[in-house]
Formats: sequence, C-alpha cells, structure tokens
Amino acid sequence: MRMERIMRKKIFFVCLFVFFYVPVFSQTHISVPMQNQIYSILEIAETRGLCSPLSGIRPYTQDVVVYAIKEILYSDNAQRLSSTERAILEQYLENFSKPQTGLDWNRGAYFNETVFGANDNPLSLNAGIGLDIQGSDGFYFSSDENFYGLEVWAGVYLNGDLGRNVSYNFSASGGLIQAPRRYLGKYWTYYEGFESHGEYQNRELDIYSEPLTHFPYSYKKLWDSSVFPFSDLSEQIYESWPMEAAGAYNLLSEITASFMENKLIMRLGRMPREWGSTSFGSSLTFNQTARPFLGIEAEFNPVTWFGISSLTGILEYHNVEGIKKSSAVFQNAFSITMFQFRYKNYLFLDFVDAVIWPKRFELGYISPITNSFFYQNNIGDFDNMVMSVNLKGQYPGIGNIWFSFFLDEMNLTAELFDLDRQMFSLQAGFSFPVPILSFSSVKFSYTWMSPYSYTHNRNYNPWYGDDIMETAYTNNGVSLGYYLPPNSDELLVRFSTMPAKNITTSLQYQMIRRGADFGSSAVDGSNLLSELDPNGRSSRDVLKRYFLQDGAYQWLHIIKLGGEWTLERTPLTFYWEVGTVISYFTNTKEPANSGKPYPYSIINTVEYPRSTSFVAKLGVRLFLK
Repeated sequence: MRMERIMRKKIFFVCLFVFFYVPVFSQTHISVPMQNQIYSILEIAETRGLCSPLSGIRPYTQDVVVYAIKEILYSDNAQRLSSTERAILEQYLENFSKPQTGLDWNRGAYFNETVFGANDNPLSLNAGIGLDIQGSDGFYFSSDENFYGLEVWAGVYLNGDLGRNVSYNFSASGGLIQAPRRYLGKYWTYYEGFESHGEYQNRELDIYSEPLTHFPYSYKKLWDSSVFPFSDLSEQIYESWPMEAAGAYNLLSEITASFMENKLIMRLGRMPREWGSTSFGSSLTFNQTARPFLGIEAEFNPVTWFGISSLTGILEYHNVEGIKKSSAVFQNAFSITMFQFRYKNYLFLDFVDAVIWPKRFELGYISPITNSFFYQNNIGDFDNMVMSVNLKGQYPGIGNIWFSFFLDEMNLTAELFDLDRQMFSLQAGFSFPVPILSFSSVKFSYTWMSPYSYTHNRNYNPWYGDDIMETAYTNNGVSLGYYLPPNSDELLVRFSTMPAKNITTSLQYQMIRRGADFGSSAVDGSNLLSELDPNGRSSRDVLKRYFLQDGAYQWLHIIKLGGEWTLERTPLTFYWEVGTVISYFTNTKEPANSGKPYPYSIINTVEYPRSTSFVAKLGVRLFLK
C-alpha cells in the first residue's frame, strides 16, 4: 500500500508539472539579467540536488529559468523545500510569467500580444521603464577625507516574442554618475630601464586607485564608450572616467532563438556574460564583471552529458586618448569555444579555447570545431591565445568543490613558478548549502593570478600599416576574465541567505594581495597593460618573479555586509552594502624586480601609506526586479 501511495504521488506531481508548464507561461527566450538573484538560487538548488544540472553558459533565457524552477516545485523535490523557499520560487515564477494585457503601473510597463499562423504563434510587445538610484560614501580615517559617489540610471526597454522560437530585447539607459579616484603615480608597461625598439615601445602610464566610494574590485562601470562631464558641456569633452559628475549612456540588445526544447540556443546580442561550470561569479576565462560587447553565439546540448558553445564578437575601445586615437589602436575580435562534459549531477568538466585577434575575416577562429591554438600555427603568430580548464565535483545535498586553470603562455621547465613567461592563473574553491536557512550557502575560494595574466604585447600587423594593435585580454579597459589584476591573489569567504521571501543578505570577507603598479617599487607585470620583454625570457633575472618578495605589494582586508529588500505590493527594491577596508603595503629593502626573493615587511610611507576606510552604499530601484 505504501508503494502504491508513493507511485500515485509521483504520477500526481508529474501531471501537475506538465499541466502548469504548457499553458500558463510565455515562451520568451530573452536572457535573464546577470544581477538577478535567481542565478544564486538555482546554483544552491543544483548543489542540493533539487534540479537537473544547468549549463555553464550564462545568461540563461527566461524559458530555461522557468523550466528549472518548475522542476523544483512540481516534482518529489518539492518535499524538501521550506515554506519560505516555496514562496520565493513561486514569486519568481510570477515575475517571469506572461503579463496581463494593457498598462500595468505595478510593473511600469505595457504588454500586448497577438497570434498568427495555423499554430497560433505569439507575436508580443512588452515596453517598460526603470529607474536605479544609488548613493555611496567612502570615509578614510587616516587622512580624514570623505568622498561621495552617485549613480542615477533611467531607462526604457522593449522586448517580446516573434513566434515560439525567437525573442527580442532592446534597452537604453541614460545615467548621471560620479566615482572619484585618487591619482597614484606612474607605471612603465615593461619596466623602468627597458630600452624601446621596433614595436616594443615602453610607455609610462598614469595609475589611479580603485573608486574611493566602493569596495576594491567591486565597482562595475555601466557606461558605454565615454562619459561627458557637466563642468563644460560646450567643449564636448569625452572622458574615460567620471571623476566629477558626468552623463553617460548604456545600450543592450539581443535577438535569441531556441529550438529543440532549449537544446539549441542561438543569440545575436550585446550583454554581460559568464562562461564556466564553476561557482557563479568565479570564472577565470569569461566573467560577468567584463564589459558587454556585440557578439554572435550558439549553445548546443544534444545529450545530457555533453554540450558545445561558441561566440565571436568585436571588442570595444578604451577611450583614454580621444575617440579616434584610442579606437585606432584597439579594434580586436574575440572568439571563445567551450566544451562541457557532465556526469549526472556529480562531475562537471569544461575545456575552453579563446583568442583575441586583430579584426579581420578569420574563419578558423569563428569555427567552433577548429582549435585556435593549432590554427594559429597556420596563419602566423599575431594573436593572443588562451586555454582554460574547469573541473567541479559535486555531491548533491553536501556541496561541491572546483578547480580552474587559465593558461596564456607556459613552458614546462623547472622554473615553473619563477619565470614571468609562465603566464597562468589558478583557482580552487568549495561551497555548501546551509541547512534550515532558506536558499543559503557558504563559499570559500582562493585565486592566484600570475604576473602578466590577461596581458599581451602590442604588435604591428601587416594589414594595419603602422598602427600598433592592442591584444590584451580586455574589453573597454576591463578584463574579460576574473576581476583581479595580474600578479595578485585572493582569499574569499562568503555567506549568503534569504531569511524571508523578499529579502537577501550576505556577509563577505576578502584578503587581496597585489603587486604595486605605481611608485619606486612597482612590480613588473602588475597591470593589465603590462608587456613582457621578448628577450631572455628564460634566463634574465629581471624577468623572474617572486610573489610578495620582489617589490611593493598592497594587502587589502575587506569585510562587508550587504542586502536587498523588495516590497511586496510596491515596485520598489532597496539595496545596501556597508563595511570596512584595511589597506597596507609590504616591501623589500632591495630594489624591485631584482630576480631574487627577499624578506619583506610592512611599511608606511607617503608613497605606500596605510589606510583604513568605511564604505557604505544605499540604492533604490523602481520597476526593476
């Protein structure tokens, strides 16, 4: 009798799942924004074994997210949900469901839909508005200085379905922004004393701090191209950073098609992305912190244990010398291919092959079935090649552990960890769900970035005449990979939870150590624009590295508490973040980049001072969930 009741219960849940899945929700295939909390919820659900393994290619489409949520709610796994977790998932289903026809002021949007053809294919339009206002403050105790930051973004969007397989989305925003930074000093792209010759030109760069009103390496610039200071609009000045109040714009778009029940997804779009089966936000190869660019991508998952994805797009210039000069030396393309192998919900393996290449018609890099590393040998060495491997093991209900390896250039020699030419990065971490608390988890990770990670020498290319082309692994001045700079490491511990239906909170600690890219003890290879000396890479002392023991290093201890609260019946979301940052430097008594390891100690000088700061951020979103 007990077995019969269990079978009847399973049949009931399956029927309920099928009934709810087909008629209620729209088939929209537009992407879910990367900042949406649903990504963290689904990651925790997957770790607990509540849903089938999800793809490592993000963003997900709304249809993929809805399917995953319903799998959790309308199967036997629903018994393992708390009442709060069920309410949370049902809330997200409602958010992603088809809106009511007409104007809805609770959403700040208008929706209409018609059907066409013999199969009643939907043709819909959803138009809305949104507003995001954020104020931030950074108070520095040592210097008794206070800095203020501002982000005000007002936007409109237009999206909908073009039949059952194709969806579209366009959004445009205008912003008022201010994110002050401090000038720190100069930095040589090779090293001080390098003699320029040919295409290897040593440049002296101006170096600035992280935004003073935000936690280190947490600020994500939202503007496209340039900002426009309000101090003198008559001059039509284009700037690369809003040191003072400035205007800006942001444009995102996509046309996405899905076939074979989401086994094949194709997209033309400009949006943030993240690739990798590691914990959300941890990808070394293609991270959500990167600036968006227009690209064509495809994801194909023919069977449950294998998937292949490919993307090619045109990167965007970093405006530091004017709109014409900057774009003349940075017009590159980016191609990436990822193979995903999965064994049920236990083992995940990614092989990633990516390349930065000066913009030209190059079929080999575009093709997902051609290995870029080997293909480069056929066309000449003009490009920046990278490879990456992610391995994650998971036991549903207990947790997961992962390891990532990012390779730019490496020779298998005894001096694997001593030579600058060994350009690779490592990451290891684990996470586990917290029982009793709703959708809660703890994450530990350690990341190490070698000097010159994500960098590459500028070079002349035959098809561009006398112009020197940038081929660093960056887009609009920001790394395509992890947010840390080269020659750094990070220990991260993060606890996140959802104590109530509309509330999320997190507590995080980071220790970040990074080589100084300014001042008299700057360490070579510590900036995204660093370039490695092509001569004597396997023998010269100046091209050897010893982490923490070859110059000045900044140590950062960051503790922060954050949260978000969405009102139940009002389209308002409040979010906040507060904490402290303790910063100091260590240095050796010997000159930097000496090619030998030396003891280091904590210092406190005018050039490399100690600092303790309090940082706070408060924001409100209207019609944006």
